[in-house]
Amino acid sequence: MAEVYELQEVEVWDGNMAASHAMRQAQIDVVSAYPITPSTPIVQNYASFLSNGYIDGEFVMVESEHAAMSGCVGAAAAGGRVATATSSQGFALMVEVLYQASGMRLPIVLNVVNRALASPLNVNGDHSDMYLGRDAGWVNLCTYNPQEAYDFNLMAFKIAEDYDVRLPVMVHQDGFICSHTAQSVRPLSDAEAYKFIGDYKPKNAMLDLERPATYGSQTEEDWHFEHKAQLHNAIMRSMPVIERTFEEFAKLTGRKYNVVETYDLEDAEIAIVALGTTVESARVAVKEARKNGVKAGVVSIRVLRPFPYGEFCAALQGVRAVAFLDRSLPAGAMGMLFNECVAALYSGANKPIASNYIYGLGGRDLTQSHLQEIIKELQENAQAGKLTHPAQQFIGLRGPKLGFN
Repeated sequence: MAEVYELQEVEVWDGNMAASHAMRQAQIDVVSAYPITPSTPIVQNYASFLSNGYIDGEFVMVESEHAAMSGCVGAAAAGGRVATATSSQGFALMVEVLYQASGMRLPIVLNVVNRALASPLNVNGDHSDMYLGRDAGWVNLCTYNPQEAYDFNLMAFKIAEDYDVRLPVMVHQDGFICSHTAQSVRPLSDAEAYKFIGDYKPKNAMLDLERPATYGSQTEEDWHFEHKAQLHNAIMRSMPVIERTFEEFAKLTGRKYNVVETYDLEDAEIAIVALGTTVESARVAVKEARKNGVKAGVVSIRVLRPFPYGEFCAALQGVRAVAFLDRSLPAGAMGMLFNECVAALYSGANKPIASNYIYGLGGRDLTQSHLQEIIKELQENAQAGKLTHPAQQFIGLRGPKLGFN
């Protein structure tokens, strides 16, 4: 029996500590991990909880991030509740095994503390790793602050383990800006948190010798397509479970989350679309712009996979010009967020003027001045009824201005 961890009504936690406590409260059977900045404190905190008697499960330190996810796959296939954390290069090394986890329908929870990918080497935050793993067959949830890092970890276990989903889930938070920034967090008690998640119910467990199951089979052209189609179908049909989990969490805590979040959008003529901690910065900029009579709003996406095409399209039906902020190098294309969101808008009646801003690579600051300049350009686009600036621009870049049509 694990020791009781006494929590205050309000704790001061950074995003990493918040994720660690949610993992502790989930009473995970196995955490298989290898440390990498800036996600190291998540598994380090968890190991400390274990050594101090607050956890009954197992912590397995392995030799690489590839091995960490391999250990998670083995433990989950055996029938355990499993989780880990990683970032950047470690996430890239995990990618091979991410596809194994989703293909085997294993409900693993992975905290991804978003960080730039080399080269050049950089330990600070951007969304390169988030975008790298978006098509690996995992449900992807996005958080903006430590409270949400805590909340979404609890919900991730419930979503992943639901028999109508049974898929691995990533929970994203911005490296350093969220992971290492302490804020007030209102946790549930251990009993409340565990009751919300529920007891783990294994399915097709390899250690259930009465019901033999096969993992890691080879299919080739005979059945590969069918397996992948079933995986895609499961992800696309997981949205009702995600929304139901959001509703149940709101009833328990009063904290209501939506698949697509909007801010000041009711009468907005222009909008900024963003992910991560940038969302809160954009809301500040929009609030300031409205003092000057600018009808601006913010749209953000909580669920990157499955992508909420209908909900996103509906949110922007009254907007004339939109800026999509991508915090990752597109390397020869428009940004990922731009492409996905414009695809969603294509099926709607309203097709606002769309522009793409690349920003914040390697941890570069996005300032309120930058955001006000974006809002100014959006106004010019809306008034002209067309793009008045390059379709894609790099914001905060030293040297000559960089933009592409």
